[in-house]
Formats: sequence, structure tokens, C-alpha cells
Amino acid sequence: MVNAQNKTRRDFLKSVGFGTASVVLSACAKIDPIFARENVSKHPNVILVLTDDQGYGDLSSHGNPDLKTPNLDKLREQSIRFTDFHVAPMCTPTRGQLMSGLDALRNKARHVCGGLTMLRQDVPTMGNIFAASGYQTGIFGKWHLGDSYPYLPQYRGFSETLHHKSWGITSAADYWGNDYFDDTYYHNGRLEKYEGYCNDVWFRQAMKWMRACVGKNELFFCYLATNVPHGPHFVPKEYAEPYKKPGLPAAFFGMIANLDENMGKLIWRLVIGNW
Repeated sequence: MVNAQNKTRRDFLKSVGFGTASVVLSACAKIDPIFARENVSKHPNVILVLTDDQGYGDLSSHGNPDLKTPNLDKLREQSIRFTDFHVAPMCTPTRGQLMSGLDALRNKARHVCGGLTMLRQDVPTMGNIFAASGYQTGIFGKWHLGDSYPYLPQYRGFSETLHHKSWGITSAADYWGNDYFDDTYYHNGRLEKYEGYCNDVWFRQAMKWMRACVGKNELFFCYLATNVPHGPHFVPKEYAEPYKKPGLPAAFFGMIANLDENMGKLIWRLVIGNW
């Protein structure tokens, strides 16, 4: 752990960078993982939630006068917040950098299309590193780091995969006819149909998988990468209705309201421990 209050930004980045490098080297060299199986009880489960195209101002706690995000606001109050953090301003580069710890120009996943969305094969992902450390690994939602072998998530360290292809639902690579509701997604490499709104599906299936891991006393790394609130802005009417006012992006805000509700369900499960 790093006490950011007692370190400069440069010191903090150095310590994080060295820690990440040691993990990657351990995984690549196939030496004893940093989280040995016999010490499972000493290490936390990890849930990484990444929303898509949600800006700084798209939280009520950040001053948005219209949008209501009570669960995200509560999480913000109880969290460490990075206030000087920089990412690539596009989907694939952001995801590639997050998964690999390398700049987009180095990991080769540097654009959202045109054959430039695939991570270098020799670069381990967070999935690889957690798996090498004794964790079960799952992704639910948006991958956008390659739609074919050997770039799909099941070949990049994730043992449980549920995702749509390319930049989003309704993209050219996506299953024909998907429209955010009762869609067909790729589950562990096979097409399966799921009932409900896409974001509800990601959270529901992620919690189901995490519950199974807990039942087997297995550590898990859950990468919950939602496709909301990225366009197209399709959402159940009940979420958009409160924001149908002049000048407001009702469907966009409605997608974030649905996200906030699902985050509340996830947090509640974590708090009460009733998976």
C-alpha cells in the first residue's frame, strides 16, 4: 500500500510502477506467484468497474444539478480518489493501457478500429497476472481489445468471459439484431441469449459468477466493463423518464441512473456478504 498523502505524485508513480513491474516479471518468468495459494485467505477479491463515456460531470457528487447518482456518490465518499490521473481519450487505448500497464503506442492497441485494437501477444494482461496469482478471472461487458483468436479475452487470461464484440452493441461486429434488450452475447466463446437490459445482464451474471467463486472459496478478479453510457443511448423508459426536461440528455442520464442502481445492488451484496 502507498500512503499518497506523504508522497509526491512522482514518488507515488514510481512505487506503483515498480510494484507492477515485479508482478509482470513474476508472471512472465513463471516463478512462484506473489499471492501463493496457501495464503489465499490473506488476499482480497478484486472488482474493477469501468464505465464507458461517462465524464467527470456525470455524477451528482461532482456538481451535476440534475443527475441523481446516490450509490456512486456514496462509493465516492468512501473511496480514495485520483484527482490527477491521465488516460487515453478513446475506448481501446484506455482499456489496453489499463489491462497492460503500457502506453497505447507500446502495447499496439492504439485506436478504436482499423485493425488497431489488439494488444501485443507478448504483453501479459491483468487477467494473466491475476490468474498466475491463483485468482479466478472474469470479464463481463465490453472488451474491445480484439474480436478474434488470439486476442479474445479467453486467450488473454480470463477464464470466464461474457461480452459483446467491437466498440459496442449494434456495431458491425456485434451479433445481428442486438439492441440492448434480450440480446445474444459471447459466453466463453459461444453465443448465448440473455433476457433483460444489457447492463442488468452484465451485473447479474457477474454477481452470479462471484457467488460461485465465494462458494468454492476461490479468490476472484472481476472486470466489469459496462458499455453504458456509450451511445447509442438505449435504456428502459423508467430510467429516462425523470430526466425528460428541456435541455437534458434524458436517455444518457437514464443509462447512468441504471448503472447507479446496479452499483447499489453490487455494493449491497458486498456489504451483507449474501451472494
